[in-house]
Amino acid sequence: MRLLFIGDVIGRAGREVVAERLPGLIGTLRLDFVVLNAENAAAGFGLTRKIAEELFALGVDCVTTGNHWLDQREILTFIDADDRILRPANLPQGTPGRGAGLFQARDGGQVLVVSPMGRVFMEPQDDPFAAVARELSACPLGEGADAIIVDMHAEASSEKMAMGHFCDGRVSLVVGSHCHVPTADAQILPGGTAYQGDAGACADYDSVIGMEKHEPLQRFTTRMPGGRFVPASGPATLCAVFVETGVGGLATRIEPVRLGGRLKQAMPET
Repeated sequence: MRLLFIGDVIGRAGREVVAERLPGLIGTLRLDFVVLNAENAAAGFGLTRKIAEELFALGVDCVTTGNHWLDQREILTFIDADDRILRPANLPQGTPGRGAGLFQARDGGQVLVVSPMGRVFMEPQDDPFAAVARELSACPLGEGADAIIVDMHAEASSEKMAMGHFCDGRVSLVVGSHCHVPTADAQILPGGTAYQGDAGACADYDSVIGMEKHEPLQRFTTRMPGGRFVPASGPATLCAVFVETGVGGLATRIEPVRLGGRLKQAMPET
């Protein structure tokens, strides 16, 4: 199975590069399933119904989120009705929406997506490792699912790495989101799970993690807010991770994808 995970989409520039590049990637890489983190898609904060529908129309099969999942309160009107949109899996019981879902891929296989959120340097939540363990126990790789993708939305690289090793041999891909910078550690772990610490963002990289530079610089240099954060609007780079699986759903290949914008380009050979 051929899988693509697209990193945090930030504002209009991020959405535009996804719209420009994703349809071609689906054909060129012969993708069976596409996951995209959209917690920053609506002006940098949260997700609206309109934007979700636009992403699904482009070929996205599942949307994950993170700590900004509730920034657009509108999401409460549709998250329960659309199982393709996941909020963090380790939120308290009774929180609207769901943190994992089982989906049918283009090749007919079943893909489990789990969306935990880290606790280190972030607001305290329930245990992400226990939340993932519950989902993997209920739907094991090779039995309930033909592929499993875990989007570890976390600040600390150590917590993301720990999740990779925790899941090694039990999932197809553990990939980090939230930090908005693509890491250079794409690898297949000893047990056969593909791992990358952070997929990066779909954003204008002439920015501070996707936001126009002035306001973050002012806050860092003066400790005084001058206004709200606004997504940078220049040419964006699409950052993603491509994974191919083999027998039993474990990874046989992982490669970064970077297209457009300022970053050095990277495209898997087909």
